[in-house]
Amino acid sequence: MDEQALLGLSPNANASHRQRALVYFEQLKESPDAWQVCAEALVKNLYRDDHVKFFCFQVLEHQIKFRHGGLSAAQQQLIRETLMKWLQLQLMSTQPEKVFIRNKAAQVFALAFVTEYLTQWPKFFFDILTLIGLNPRGVEIYLRTLMAIDTEVVDSDILHSPEETRRNTLIKDTMREQCVPALVESWYQILQAYQHTNSELTCQCLEVVGTYVSWIDLTLIANERFVNLLLSHMSVEVLREEACDCLFEIVNKGMDPVDKTKLVESLCQVLQSAGFFNVEQEEDVDFLAKFSKLVNGMGQSLVVSWTKLVKVGDVDGAQETLQAVESKVPLALCLLAHEDDEISSNIVGFCYDYLHVLKQVSLLTDQQKTNVEAIMSAVIKKLTYDDEYNFENEGEDEAMFVEYRKQLKLLLDHLAQVSPELLLEAVRRVFTSTMHGWRAAPFMQVEVAVRLVYMLGEALPSPKGAHFSGDVAKASALQDMMRTLVSCGVSEYQHISVTLEFFETVVRYDKFFVVEPQHIPNVLMAFLDHRGLRHSSPKVRSRVAYLFSRFVKTLHKHMNAFIEDILNRIQNLLELSPPENGYPALLTSDDQLFVFEMAGVLIANSECTAERKRVLMRNLLTPLMERFQLLLAKLLQEQDEGRQAALADCLYHAVGFVSRTSKAFSNKQTVNQCGCSEVYRDCLETFVPALSCPVQRGALRSGVRTFLHRMIICLEDEVLPFVPAASEHMLKDCEAKDLQEFIPLINQITAKFKGQVSPFLQQVFMPLVQAIFEVLARPAEENDQTALLERQMLRRSYFAFVQVMACSGMNEVIANQGAENVERVLFTIIQGAVDIPDPVAQKTCFIILSKLVELWGGKDGLVGFPDFIYKHIVPACFLAPLKPTFDLSDAQTVLTLSEVALTLKMIHLKRGQEFIHYLQQEYLPSVQVAPEIAQELCQVLQQPDSKVIKNYIKAFFQQAKL
Repeated sequence: MDEQALLGLSPNANASHRQRALVYFEQLKESPDAWQVCAEALVKNLYRDDHVKFFCFQVLEHQIKFRHGGLSAAQQQLIRETLMKWLQLQLMSTQPEKVFIRNKAAQVFALAFVTEYLTQWPKFFFDILTLIGLNPRGVEIYLRTLMAIDTEVVDSDILHSPEETRRNTLIKDTMREQCVPALVESWYQILQAYQHTNSELTCQCLEVVGTYVSWIDLTLIANERFVNLLLSHMSVEVLREEACDCLFEIVNKGMDPVDKTKLVESLCQVLQSAGFFNVEQEEDVDFLAKFSKLVNGMGQSLVVSWTKLVKVGDVDGAQETLQAVESKVPLALCLLAHEDDEISSNIVGFCYDYLHVLKQVSLLTDQQKTNVEAIMSAVIKKLTYDDEYNFENEGEDEAMFVEYRKQLKLLLDHLAQVSPELLLEAVRRVFTSTMHGWRAAPFMQVEVAVRLVYMLGEALPSPKGAHFSGDVAKASALQDMMRTLVSCGVSEYQHISVTLEFFETVVRYDKFFVVEPQHIPNVLMAFLDHRGLRHSSPKVRSRVAYLFSRFVKTLHKHMNAFIEDILNRIQNLLELSPPENGYPALLTSDDQLFVFEMAGVLIANSECTAERKRVLMRNLLTPLMERFQLLLAKLLQEQDEGRQAALADCLYHAVGFVSRTSKAFSNKQTVNQCGCSEVYRDCLETFVPALSCPVQRGALRSGVRTFLHRMIICLEDEVLPFVPAASEHMLKDCEAKDLQEFIPLINQITAKFKGQVSPFLQQVFMPLVQAIFEVLARPAEENDQTALLERQMLRRSYFAFVQVMACSGMNEVIANQGAENVERVLFTIIQGAVDIPDPVAQKTCFIILSKLVELWGGKDGLVGFPDFIYKHIVPACFLAPLKPTFDLSDAQTVLTLSEVALTLKMIHLKRGQEFIHYLQQEYLPSVQVAPEIAQELCQVLQQPDSKVIKNYIKAFFQQAKL
């Protein structure tokens, strides 16, 4: 072997040595017989370096995996001999190989097995077992090989080709016939031989048994001698976790329901006799986690058996299995209530399934009711936070508990389905006793008591949250609890978990305040003072801002008396926070958005006069406008880029806040009806000048443009005087992204106001088009994907703009741009339809062409347009689909082709026989279409049914592109 190249295998090798080793590896892989050097090195143990040994196995692995079919019979025999001689070497060696080498060896053995077992090496296992006997080194390699074979043949997580799947099925069938009994016997011998002397080997063997039991004959394992051996391992501390896993796999095996019940019951009997059910006395939580998984598996298996027996009508069998299920519940309850969450979590599945069974029972027995109550008690206990939970800085442990809580929440939902009355009573009992002494109770007790009330909202569902009507008992109990919650003073509790739960629950049951509105003032104060929006924790303040917005949206009709007080109290929370203040604001900009929206809702929906609403809205928004003007002036003077960005961000948020207040208005309560039009017009006057700011243009333009979109909806045609100036600013010094985002604004104005904006559109049309052309004409780097994508999106936006013009009755705007400009625009549409490989843009272009033919293609249409149809539109309809980039297997492209068909149909509608004659006599012959095909195409185009035309055109071009 190349000794110099082998130096590169060392982890400490330099880059050049590593590169040489890599090249050498490729040479050995590709050479028809050089790999034999590696085989010899392994058999003769020529190298002591572990990395060289690993390297040799890698070369062998490649031969078996990728070149086996090309090897001669002698070479295949050599590989088999190499593996067996290497294994023999291990039996005699005083020093075991490193784990990573043993793992790689096992993988190579497994690959040899998969490749040769069905053909050249049917005695694979016999040969290995004969060689190794019970030698611990050999046994260990054998067990690793079995696990590697499972990965290759059985593991369902690994994707296999259909051919590999067929091969693997055949391997398993052949193994069942020929060698599985011998394998099982070898496992028994290994387990028996090493259970007291070599725990590592015993655990490995138990893992193999658990892995293989899913597809071999269960009676080979589930028999008295084997199960007794496994159960004896349950009493050995170093073996019992693996023994538990093995029993779990046995229990999970699919089988006849009656047999499964017998198997589970016999296992349970032995486990119970051996004292394993006394989980309170077990201190080893790792073992209990495995044991709870086993109990869960047994319980779920019994439920599956019961379901099958009920389905086939076996009443006696079902009853017997149900008794077996019930007998496991006390043990499951002990595990569910265990202080370790993993142990508890592992049994939740069986508890779900048991409750699902009870849901199908018509009348619960006293014992079943007791079980349900016990599950409730366990869930309530386990929902409780522990002292170590870090609320301000949640890490992995906290995330795991949150996930575990979700499991418990689902269990609570199942309990509600089985017995809503019992659940309601249990929650009421816990809540009432806790609230009675909340001042002295630890936070986790108070939090879980409120949390349970919150959870009832989903566990006991009501249409549209109508928890306080309908079912009198439920409504009364919930009403009592909500009354206690908002009046007992618990909102003052000094822990953020309780505070958050209080507000979440208040908002979940906001309909309670419709029934008892007298509690609204107290809750409003909680939202507004140190408990809510002014809490010391930013996490609480942020969540409360959102929840307060929701609360007000639901209950604004009941808040008329408090509107001005609320607006006064929140005023200082709504100030813009420019960077120079030096201290953080109580609310973030995102939080302030919710508060502004809430303020807008209060004003818009109040019972005040329109004049009073105008005053309130002006009072709310004037500080923003004043601050905006001040900060904009500062921005224009500021030289530091960091401070410029901070100021621009502040200005952007100011526009966003005003925009958010406008969401409060509706068709019933318009801005105009509320007397607020003038205020928003003033805001527009304040914001539009920012569009001409030479620095931080991106943020400012984005904010003002979004506001204009909103005002088009809110102010209707009152916004129109602002549009020309805003457009002029936005078209100056623009980039592709600016234009792409500006065009939807023009489209919105065009679609909404149509003829009203015709003069403005006449004026802005060509400047906008020229700005687009100019940006698209700028050179761009070929590998600048962002720039290329922006150009593509701008091109699409441009075509969408022309489409809106053509389809909104604004085609005259295009027609009035002068012949040269009209022609220029039309040619860009033809270019987009034919030359640009973007099916989205092409489809839009053909929609435009079809519409323009409809508008201008008739006898009294645009002068010169019929000539344009024949010279450019008709050729485009044939040239575009024939382009190599026009992929007819792509769904979007097929939609484009449909628009091509509709364009041709529209030309026929407008030009009639003249068009058919042109196609038959001039165009189609010029592109070498056979006369009979041309005639057929013309006949189809005269059909009234568009679907027929679309299908024919698709077939026509599919044939043409062959």
